[in-house]
Amino acid sequence: MTQDELQQLLITNAQHKTQEYTRLFHGRGHFYDAYKFLTIDSVDQVLYVPFFAPDDEEDAILTMLKAFYESENRWQALVIQRRYLKKAPSEVIEGMLPDDTFAFENGLKYKLNFQSNQNIGFFADMKIGREFVRENAAGKTVLNLFSYTCPFSVAAIAGGANKVVNVDMAKGALSTGRENHRINSLDSRSAQFMPYNILKSWSRIKKAGPYEMIIIDPPSFQKGSFAATNDYAKIIKRLGELASDECVVLSALNAPELDTAFIKQLFVDNAPDFLFVERLPNLESFPAIDEEKSLKNLIFKRSPS
Repeated sequence: MTQDELQQLLITNAQHKTQEYTRLFHGRGHFYDAYKFLTIDSVDQVLYVPFFAPDDEEDAILTMLKAFYESENRWQALVIQRRYLKKAPSEVIEGMLPDDTFAFENGLKYKLNFQSNQNIGFFADMKIGREFVRENAAGKTVLNLFSYTCPFSVAAIAGGANKVVNVDMAKGALSTGRENHRINSLDSRSAQFMPYNILKSWSRIKKAGPYEMIIIDPPSFQKGSFAATNDYAKIIKRLGELASDECVVLSALNAPELDTAFIKQLFVDNAPDFLFVERLPNLESFPAIDEEKSLKNLIFKRSPS
């Protein structure tokens, strides 16, 4: 793909822009290998562009993006983020950030922060996972592990969940999670927030159960707290004591080096009464040359013998 072709693709995709969070270009799936370091999103009033690696064309890409931003006249700010640098700094290079910016999705909204964190507070690729939770949470007690800013909890309660227990060791993320429930006018009594290290807090987590739905959405690697290759199995081993008899599990993983077979084998070895049901599809706006290297959302259901 040439830079002219990239610009034309952006123009085409921007024609369908709505208020909803929209990925205009996804290079991370290596579908457009020349731009595997780049993603471009339309987020409310912000054109958001993370660079995941340095590239000789960065200055030329920025010139093109400024021209695209100005010609479209759809956003209030153009924000770039250099994810490859320490602390992943963001920079407003055109316009001015609104006082408040949100990710809008299926009638719900989630508060964002473009300037203080590596991640802005929302992962757009998980949309179909959140839709599954919203469609299947009615009347259930839900456990949301690695809840981050709690988008799954918001979706579950909007779908009629009785209670959602959110567990994440990042207190700041959970504070944003509380705010996400408030701005969607959801009953805060339906959500519980546990600022704990999951792997060291099983007794507290178990006490709030049993759970009819469990969401496992960990980072693939977080220094000092979680490594999927070693720690994912520790969670699967605990499912039996946390889950109700017919519990549904959404098991997610976004590590390109680990495939669906890795997750399935963890369940066979550590929770054999949880049977594989399906893998949820990924969004078409996140194309990947190899689906096994992209986001994996697997559904399991308990079938006690």
